[in-house]
Amino acid sequence: MKIEYKEGPDTFEAVVESTSSKEKLPAVMIFHAWGGRDAFAEEKAKYLATLGYVGVAVDLYGKGKLGQTTEEKTALMTPLMEDRELLQRRICAALQMTQSLNNVDSTRIGAIGFCFGGLAAIDLARSGSDVRGVVSFHGLFNPPPQKTGPIKAKVLALHGYDDPMADPLQMKAFMDEMTERGADWQLLAFGNTMHAFTNPEANDPKMGTVYQSTSEKRAYLAMKAFFEEVF
Repeated sequence: MKIEYKEGPDTFEAVVESTSSKEKLPAVMIFHAWGGRDAFAEEKAKYLATLGYVGVAVDLYGKGKLGQTTEEKTALMTPLMEDRELLQRRICAALQMTQSLNNVDSTRIGAIGFCFGGLAAIDLARSGSDVRGVVSFHGLFNPPPQKTGPIKAKVLALHGYDDPMADPLQMKAFMDEMTERGADWQLLAFGNTMHAFTNPEANDPKMGTVYQSTSEKRAYLAMKAFFEEVF
């Protein structure tokens, strides 16, 4: 099911998947990678529905905005990386839309994200939102311009140790930030694993994006256990 929602003058479109239209269920938002809300994100919504959640593949770029080439994807992502307040407003709009869904228990909401979407999931926690928990898959660790207040959501980062887009120094800075802000956090780093390790189409060692099936399986097992705990 597709749902349109607004943030300011802009229109966004989410894809919602659930096995029940009547029972109030926990919801898990899916924040897409740098290309936009694509088939990969929508498949994750379907997968989360099979686990008993409402899967909500949200949209951070705007209805119909998808990048195909590296240049197009960069052009879509960069404005939000440079304006984290704008990114935060779009994240919050997606959260409000999810909370309003008829079959969602608005007190039990979580989020996952991939690459750029991993940063968005962490930024949802950084906002001080009382969502139950967020999971970042090979997410970017770029800190926000300002760090304000405690982090209420539990945080799980699933990370490739050889990820050139979030190296061990950035990983350490992220862990320090989470600790300083009082988060209940975990970071699981996978050896011999680069960026985008959950994406079967990732096969660019020079860029540092390589699919790693073993790490992918371990990451999803960790995610499942995490949401069983927080919900």
